[in-house]
Amino acid sequence: MLKRVFDFTCSFLGLLLLLPLFLCVALWIKLDSGGKVFYRQLRVGRYNSDFFLYKFRTMADGSDKKGLITVGNDDSRITRAGGFLRKYKIDELPQLINVLKGDMSLVGPRPEVRKYVARYSSQQMKVLDARPGITDVASIKFRNENEILKHQENPEQYYLDSVMPEKLDLNLKYLAGRSFFGDIKIIFNTFFKVLK
Repeated sequence: MLKRVFDFTCSFLGLLLLLPLFLCVALWIKLDSGGKVFYRQLRVGRYNSDFFLYKFRTMADGSDKKGLITVGNDDSRITRAGGFLRKYKIDELPQLINVLKGDMSLVGPRPEVRKYVARYSSQQMKVLDARPGITDVASIKFRNENEILKHQENPEQYYLDSVMPEKLDLNLKYLAGRSFFGDIKIIFNTFFKVLK
C-alpha cells in the first residue's frame, strides 16, 4: 500500500513539474521528424496482463516492424532528437503516466513484450507477480545494453540467450528482498548512472 501511495504521489508531482519539459520535447520531436510525439507499445504487466507503455518517440514511424531490438545509438532508425532523448533516458519519462494509472511502479522489473514473455520459464514468470517498473537493478546494470547488442552477430538471439535471463535473475532476487528503502536506493542509483 505504501509503495502505491508513493508511486501515485511521485508520478503526479513529477508530471506537473515536468510539463514544461514535455512540451519542449514534443515540439522538438515534431520539428525534427514530424509524426507522433508518443510511442505506444503493448507490454506484459502484473499478473500477465497486457498494457500500453508510453515513451517519447525516438525512432522513425513504423520502425518496430523492422525489429524490436535496437543496436546502439547509431541505429539508422533513431531520429536526431531520439539519440539525445535515449542517451539521457528522457524518452522514458512518459511512463510516469503508466505509474499514475497503476500499470507500472517507479521501481520494479522492466516489462517485456509478449513475444519474449512467451519464452519465460515457470520460475521466471514470477516476475509478473509485481507491477513492472520504470527502473530496476537490471536496468542499472545493463544501462548500455544497446551498445552491448551492437557488437553481437545476432543481437536478438544474444539478448534472449544471455541478457534477458540475467535480467530475470536480478529481478527475482530483487522481488525476494524488496523494501521501500531499497526502492529509494534504486531510484537514486538510476539518477546517478544517467547523469554519469
